[in-house]
Amino acid sequence: MTAPAPWHALLAPVPLDAVPTRKPVGTPEVLASPEGAAIAGWQQVTVELTAGGAGLRTLLVVLDATAGPIAASDQVLFWSRGDGPSAPAQVRQESIGGRLEGDGSFTGTCWLVTGPEPQDDEPPQWESTHRPPTAAEIAALQQLVTELLARCP
Repeated sequence: MTAPAPWHALLAPVPLDAVPTRKPVGTPEVLASPEGAAIAGWQQVTVELTAGGAGLRTLLVVLDATAGPIAASDQVLFWSRGDGPSAPAQVRQESIGGRLEGDGSFTGTCWLVTGPEPQDDEPPQWESTHRPPTAAEIAALQQLVTELLARCP
């Protein structure tokens, strides 16, 4: 079995060769509508990393019209085979996300979602738990935000 990629963990360092993408938060149609005025000039900066069959990781930073970060998240999905040939694959998703406040604080939540991958059209049978992030987790997310913005074209 191959060792997991070092970046395939919540709040782990992002690979040096990962280049964030930057695009508007809204579609052209939304931005052209009256409702689009509320998010005019907002951008989203993302990094999407794939670990192949083992899962993926997505980082997101939302910037307001002044290019100030107002929200951020880190989400990691782990996928593993079931215990037997007919057993469903297992899913584990870890995330942290929320608002970046003007005073430098963070208002957010950590989530853990686990369970079997749904088969066919069956509804998910996942367990979800949430908790407030620790000070260390908030600091790590804020460091990732700084890093992504410094790399962003």
